[in-house]
Amino acid sequence: MLVTEQEIIELKNFIFQLNSMKGSLVVVEGKKDSIALKKLGYIGKVLEFYRFGGMIDFTDSVAKYKNIIILFDRDKKGRTLTRKTIQLLQRRTKIDLSFKRKLRGITKGKIIFIEQIVCYESYLA
Repeated sequence: MLVTEQEIIELKNFIFQLNSMKGSLVVVEGKKDSIALKKLGYIGKVLEFYRFGGMIDFTDSVAKYKNIIILFDRDKKGRTLTRKTIQLLQRRTKIDLSFKRKLRGITKGKIIFIEQIVCYESYLA
């Protein structure tokens, strides 16, 4: 995959901004997504959706956070999870989709699955 210097700069800034979101919770679909974020330098709390028994258990557990940053994949399943999460949590907490949009912009749509961002690891080291 061809990676531009601009992508690297913007991705470093993305991780910096994500790390500066104190008191926020980042939610990803699974373990590989969580590992990929950590490898790029994210040091905050990451919750994996699939560790819960379902959507209701998940939303009840995360509703206590003031700000939830959703980084679900951009495939059909990820879009469905995002939509359902918003429906169930929109009146209970703040849901932040801006990082998901930023990541899509930075990578010019090359990254569909969050776990794919690990391919940038060698550029950020």
